[in-house]
Amino acid sequence: MFNIIKLNAKDNIAVAPMNIPSGSEINSSLKAQTDIPFGHKISLVDIKKGDLIYKYGQIIGIAFEEIMKGSHVHSHNLMFHEFDRNYKFTKKHLNQNNKKDKFFYGYKRDNGTVGTRNYIGLISTVNCSATVVKKIADKINKYLSDKNFTNIDGAVCLKHSSGCGMNTSGKGMEVFNRTIEGFKSHQNFGKVFVIGLGCECAQISLYKENNKDNVQYLNIQDEGGTNQIINKVFNRVVEELPNINKLERSESPLSKLTLALQCGGSDSYSGITANPALGVAADLLVEYGGSTILSETPEIYGAEHLLIERAFEETHIKKLNDQIKWWKHYTQVNDGSLDNNPSPGNKKGGLTTILEKSLGAVAKGGNSLMVGVLDYAEKLSKSGFHFMDSPGYDPVSVTGQVAAGSNLICFTTGRGSCFGFKPTPSLKIATNTNMYNNLKEDMDINAGTIMDGVNSIEEIGTQIFEELIEVASGKQTKSEINEYGDDEFNPWVIGATM
Repeated sequence: MFNIIKLNAKDNIAVAPMNIPSGSEINSSLKAQTDIPFGHKISLVDIKKGDLIYKYGQIIGIAFEEIMKGSHVHSHNLMFHEFDRNYKFTKKHLNQNNKKDKFFYGYKRDNGTVGTRNYIGLISTVNCSATVVKKIADKINKYLSDKNFTNIDGAVCLKHSSGCGMNTSGKGMEVFNRTIEGFKSHQNFGKVFVIGLGCECAQISLYKENNKDNVQYLNIQDEGGTNQIINKVFNRVVEELPNINKLERSESPLSKLTLALQCGGSDSYSGITANPALGVAADLLVEYGGSTILSETPEIYGAEHLLIERAFEETHIKKLNDQIKWWKHYTQVNDGSLDNNPSPGNKKGGLTTILEKSLGAVAKGGNSLMVGVLDYAEKLSKSGFHFMDSPGYDPVSVTGQVAAGSNLICFTTGRGSCFGFKPTPSLKIATNTNMYNNLKEDMDINAGTIMDGVNSIEEIGTQIFEELIEVASGKQTKSEINEYGDDEFNPWVIGATM
């Protein structure tokens, strides 16, 4: 006999927690008619052509051929199917009585924010200054390796391929400017240098308008060239290192934490183990007055009604629906569609349609009220659970979340995505034990023990929450130990490259 996982009474499929060979007796009323790969779906009943297929009690697609009971259900017989989203807005009460019996040790900034790390930031406003910020960061880090500045985590170069060859107004430039502004003022930086070439579209004058005491601006063309600006910035940093190092970690409330919720390299177990467990942790953080940000608009498509039902204000519903309409148009004019997802790796892991992937993805957001719907890189105006518009591509999505103020990242993965993002530490959570054992040096927590019957979703969720407090207080994540995070900064590029 084989175990299978049925997630809702309405479901007409179940998930195989191991490879099930054809002919295997699953239970007294079900026999495998075909091989069922690990993580893939098996039909629990005879399904007619044109019948809707349900998982999590929700529609994940339609059968485009007859499917016998006990058969493998995947891309060869299941396809995307549009459907009407049914939701109802009800007025809700926002609980303001936050728990206060836990805290973390962070770097308190003058503006009231608290950093989980203390980095020096080198931000390029254009690809033309990318090499310079990289050389400055390398020179600073080499210098720091020989010194004893215990309260400085290092220098981070935020280089990218944008900043010019774009319209100087419009959505693309608005998004880019918001991103740079978000990193310039990020609480995980003790000192920031914004460096341009001098003639680009994204002029440094755009960012000087909202100047901060710990931010300096320079152009390569104004400083006499590459080596001149490298040495100038390096010498300034060396002078200020004792000052930056003076700031020590101190007891801080969990309300100062903002958690970016991410998934990548997802599989069929993402929505069964790691994502709902992360949702528990996210809800716990909100109970303590902290904030969480779910993003990746193409990967909540088909499950957006579940978020809308949690909206605190009706304006949030309109904004989220408008974002999805924009994405439908955006993909259409680029000869794509929102149902082109999942990726080949997702499909190999058992996910078939974007509807199925989205239903698992939204579980990361827990069950808290949705108090805000943000544009890409938009700063939070209140604490609690938020949705932020972004692409599904992880580096671009996380860049927006960190620009919005995230000082922690949780990243679930079923296939084994290796990801870090300086200046914000990233905690990685495995969805299944096989992958966790194979990639132990990259995974922080194994949520596969839920599927193994060892732990409950609530137990792993609590473990994630407690680990987040440790990481916020300085414990290094696996991605930090493996030195990930220097190349993931990737602002969203929208519009024509001119």
